[in-house]
Amino acid sequence: MVVIDLNADLGEGDGPWRLEPPADDALLDLVTSANVAAGYHGGDAVTMAATCAGALARGVAIGAHPSYDDREGFGRRPVDVAADVLRAQVAHQVGGLIAVARSVGARVTHVKPHGALYHAAAHDEAHAGAVVEAVLSVDPTLAVLGMPGSRVLALAADAGLRTVVEAFVDRGYRADGSLVPRTEPGALVTDPAVAAERAVRLAVDGVVVAVDGTPVHLRPDSLCVHSDTPGAAALAVAVRHALQAAGVVVRPFGPVAAAGPAGA
Repeated sequence: MVVIDLNADLGEGDGPWRLEPPADDALLDLVTSANVAAGYHGGDAVTMAATCAGALARGVAIGAHPSYDDREGFGRRPVDVAADVLRAQVAHQVGGLIAVARSVGARVTHVKPHGALYHAAAHDEAHAGAVVEAVLSVDPTLAVLGMPGSRVLALAADAGLRTVVEAFVDRGYRADGSLVPRTEPGALVTDPAVAAERAVRLAVDGVVVAVDGTPVHLRPDSLCVHSDTPGAAALAVAVRHALQAAGVVVRPFGPVAAAGPAGA
């Protein structure tokens, strides 16, 4: 039996990076894990609470989605920040979301860095280490999502954290397994049929075809649809239906747990 998680980055709000209004409610009906923006690149306390409550009501796992302190750039610009500062910033974001989630009776189960921090943590030892140390300091039961072969997953595993390999159905890949930069042709996959086909092949065979035609082997535990990809909801519908039609079981990679009474 093939099992896969389907995640989306949610609660990020609106801004110039979006080509259409957010579709968070529609995506929450389709995904099995939600990575909730923790305020540094998007979102706010009220949005965090609403997103966590919506996820809990639908049986969707909740993750913290921390970023560099770069709200103006939506967290997609590299930031030269000292490792100890970054560690504190990530701990602040993860801990804040945990508190907000608990206030609506929900529990956070994982952490997925956002944007430029996600990519830096794939290869930058200091920034990957800062993310892992922050997670350990806040809650060592949290899982960490990242790209296959990334430093953050290696360091997380060494520290005893659960690791989750992620792949993207709406992003183009290079032959080396890295993502095509958003400024280059082929960066986004916006055709629902193409995204659905990619999702099934990733889940069943662990393979995605790079922009140059090279097959890239990934073996993901979770597939991502970005909420700001044009037509994100339609992509997620096509992906979810295609996975189910292929006999793939779509469910969270971890337990969806309520926190008990608010504030407990």
